[in-house]
Amino acid sequence: MNILVTGGAGYIGSHAVKRLREAGHFVAVIDNLYRGHRAAVPSEVPFEQIDLRKTDLVAQMLGKHAIQCVMHFAALAYVGESVQQPLDYYDNNTAGTISLLMAMQQMNVNRLVFSSTCATYGEPDTMPIVETMPQKPINPYGWSKLFTERMLIDFAAANPDFSFTALRYFNVAGSAPDGTIGEDHTPESHIIPLLLLTALKQRENFTIFGTDYPTPDGTCIRDYIHVLDLADAHIAAMNAMMKGSLTGGNFFNLGIGRGYSVREVIDACERVTGEKIPVKLGTRRAGDPPSLYANADKIRTALGWSAKFTSLDEIVATAWQWFKANPNGYGA
Repeated sequence: MNILVTGGAGYIGSHAVKRLREAGHFVAVIDNLYRGHRAAVPSEVPFEQIDLRKTDLVAQMLGKHAIQCVMHFAALAYVGESVQQPLDYYDNNTAGTISLLMAMQQMNVNRLVFSSTCATYGEPDTMPIVETMPQKPINPYGWSKLFTERMLIDFAAANPDFSFTALRYFNVAGSAPDGTIGEDHTPESHIIPLLLLTALKQRENFTIFGTDYPTPDGTCIRDYIHVLDLADAHIAAMNAMMKGSLTGGNFFNLGIGRGYSVREVIDACERVTGEKIPVKLGTRRAGDPPSLYANADKIRTALGWSAKFTSLDEIVATAWQWFKANPNGYGA
């Protein structure tokens, strides 16, 4: 199939490109390179530096490559930044998707896999999180994704030929085990890269934000899913929609179904790297729930997908391979 990946120069999008090509699909990429890296996209993959809000240019890309399905990863994704710059998030994430849908409608492309987030749930009262729980975001990032989900529902209702799958995922981690691509954010906010950069002596220490949560060791618990498992779930959803076994609108959680505390992640990083990682204790950050982890039974039942990387040490090891070889990311 011919697939367009939006945000394909970003962390998750670039891994999806890799998996799609390994599965034999033709892939084209658009990315505005605001936070993506051109080096993350193989030179032989058709690439255009296009902002998603340029509807006509997106439509041209769809037509030029006879695209049959879009995987939509392009988004701003820093929670704290979204609080400070909410309009940027609604403009880029929500309005950007409006532009994409208009281009798809113009070119009669009727299949979309959307990168959503567990941030649409806000702070659930119980764990694990299932898809039917109330969605009450607590920041503009979460709202920008939830507004997009609502928009997709309405668009699908008005266009019976259109189908979409929205994947709500949890903490994405790891890198391609062959070391060809990995994680490179500026600024970096993800726990495993921060710990590994500290192990590499590029950071003085790692801060634990809150040690008094109602969890076994007092630190926050999160569900960590490997980026390649995530990419495989997108491909499974795409295949099901193209075959017609998934129609209309579909929503699935993606996670391994269990959580690891911050201290457990630190321990795993120390085991994998063989380094003692200096930490300091900080206060809780506003809006950090004590525990977030997924129930992924729905996608397992519907699509037969389940995470292959279920060991935290294994996930960390793939990231460590990337960071050791690329301590400065794609700028190395």
